[in-house]
Amino acid sequence: MKLNIKKGAALVMTVGFMLCGTARAQAEQWTAVDTVTANLQKRYPATPFKDIKNTPIAGVYQVTMGKNVGYVDESGRYFMFGHLFDMQSQTDLTAVPKDEANKLNFKDLPLEQAIKIKKGNGKQVFAVFSDPECPYCKQLENTLTRMDNYTQYVFLYPLDSLHPKAKGLAKQIWCAKQPAQAWQDLMLDGIAPTNTGDCAHPIDKNVELGGKLGASGTPTLIRADGTVSAGAMPRAELEQWLKGQAK
Repeated sequence: MKLNIKKGAALVMTVGFMLCGTARAQAEQWTAVDTVTANLQKRYPATPFKDIKNTPIAGVYQVTMGKNVGYVDESGRYFMFGHLFDMQSQTDLTAVPKDEANKLNFKDLPLEQAIKIKKGNGKQVFAVFSDPECPYCKQLENTLTRMDNYTQYVFLYPLDSLHPKAKGLAKQIWCAKQPAQAWQDLMLDGIAPTNTGDCAHPIDKNVELGGKLGASGTPTLIRADGTVSAGAMPRAELEQWLKGQAK
């Protein structure tokens, strides 16, 4: 078989140009990200920036600052905050990085300050900051009655500004002989504890902890991998979320 030198050379040159073009494009992207990083550090030296990435929009870059995800131009002067959507694929491009930015270390939670409720094999583990008078917390508890195989850690988290009686109820629940049963009796059946609530309790510590973690409302759920979600969910959505799928 004869080798066509001209065609072979042309093919090699074509592939070479393609590889060079790809390498050049990647280098330009990296250079742009490096430029954005340098500009941000120069303009805002006291702010820790991380995960600076390209977006599908030319000249717009995604940046994470603590628990915030924003978008910035190359100069670092102009910022946009909110969610970026790809309407063609119906994808929220901000959801995943925002979840990552807001993740907590579940192992750092003081679980001894929570009420433990195990159902079935207890495989799916999560914590929740709940207010005894919160209607959405009651909705969550009702949803959980139709689910199985989870371990729930309930941090009693009364929001005094919304529910003035919640702190007293939280103390009574914690001080009950069976706190888990007292919690479910109240949330599912409306049966309040009758004890005085006079015992050593972690309620004040829970309020302080929730504030530090950014739990501005109830229920606030924390999955075992540290992912945080605010608000009650329908059963199917909650089951998917506990399995690690996006909310």
